[in-house]
Amino acid sequence: MRPTPAKRAAPEPATDASRPTLVVAGRSARLLAEAAVRDGYAVIALDCFGDRDTRRVARQWWPIGDAGGGAPLDAPRTLAALERAAREPGVIGWVAGSDFECEPDLLEQGAARLALIGTAPAAVRRVRDARRFFAFLATRGFAHPETRFDAPPAPQGWLRKHARGSGGWHIRCANDAPAADASRGMYYQREVAGTPMSALFIGNGRHARLVGCNELIVRPLGAHPHVFRGAISAGELPAAQHAALLGMLDALAGEFELRGLCSLDFIRTEDGRLCLLEINPRPSASMALYADLPLLRAHVESCREHTLVDLAPMPAGTVRGSEIVFARQAFELSAAQAQALAQRDDCHDLPAAGSRFAAGDPVCSVQADGPAAQAVRERLAEKRQALRARWALEA
Repeated sequence: MRPTPAKRAAPEPATDASRPTLVVAGRSARLLAEAAVRDGYAVIALDCFGDRDTRRVARQWWPIGDAGGGAPLDAPRTLAALERAAREPGVIGWVAGSDFECEPDLLEQGAARLALIGTAPAAVRRVRDARRFFAFLATRGFAHPETRFDAPPAPQGWLRKHARGSGGWHIRCANDAPAADASRGMYYQREVAGTPMSALFIGNGRHARLVGCNELIVRPLGAHPHVFRGAISAGELPAAQHAALLGMLDALAGEFELRGLCSLDFIRTEDGRLCLLEINPRPSASMALYADLPLLRAHVESCREHTLVDLAPMPAGTVRGSEIVFARQAFELSAAQAQALAQRDDCHDLPAAGSRFAAGDPVCSVQADGPAAQAVRERLAEKRQALRARWALEA
């Protein structure tokens, strides 16, 4: 086995008033907050959870929505929080995280209140427009699933998706779903067999630089057939696929003016094709796999300076994985349970005592390392099972 890479120190709150302050916002801001503090920023965190590890590193935390139920971000609270943050000393701007790709109007309104460090709202609208996105892929000859904007006559083997959905929660089997309304961003895609993957990359509006490729953990949850559960760093693709991916990322970054950290979801098929699915034009959850790299500083510099930051390659070492653990049934987290989670160094997104969860709500995330992707999958499964054995958590 290769040597384990040296890990960067666990982030602590940036207390030096001379440090620039980043506002990080999303449904969950923990990952962004920790990355920003590691990279030398002070942080104001805006999210729906207020997890213990988020509050530990952030200078301040303000809520911008409800934690449960998959409700959208609360626009008035989000805009009020950004206005408040703009008056704070040392704030240089804000980074939009999870769910803002689904709310381009809110993203634009937020950018008018505080400088947005990331892909511009107009570009987010274009890249999340399924007609425009898949038309561009077709003109460039980039592989993608067969896509249509009216219901297929034989729905078996088709999925219904929403261009402004996230995490797979918007995906339904076409034969279980009502007819799509294309004017609302609905579309249909034929299912493609293969390994779900993502590419974490940095763009400067013209070109892109790959950070790393990841295998995605995707499984059904209730009526949802393809829910994102986590990711595992998968290393480099074979040379031909790697070269093809670099060309695709460069073309996509230029066409859609992608800036800062973004991710591309795709399927690696058994015959070696990279079948493109969608772009998330903001920092993604796969950042957790590259905590040894200064990703937030690279994000800020690529957006503000329009340059592509050279990131040193990840040190040779073990494969890393991170996975969300969901509630299997409704329950309330006791003080003892919250403390037990907080004492584990492999658990993150730590809920406070008294937090209530409905079936299907995210509870926390677990992390594991190993010599290969399969070993990491097995260790993550063991950690889920251990939590399930104690509490009513989904396995």
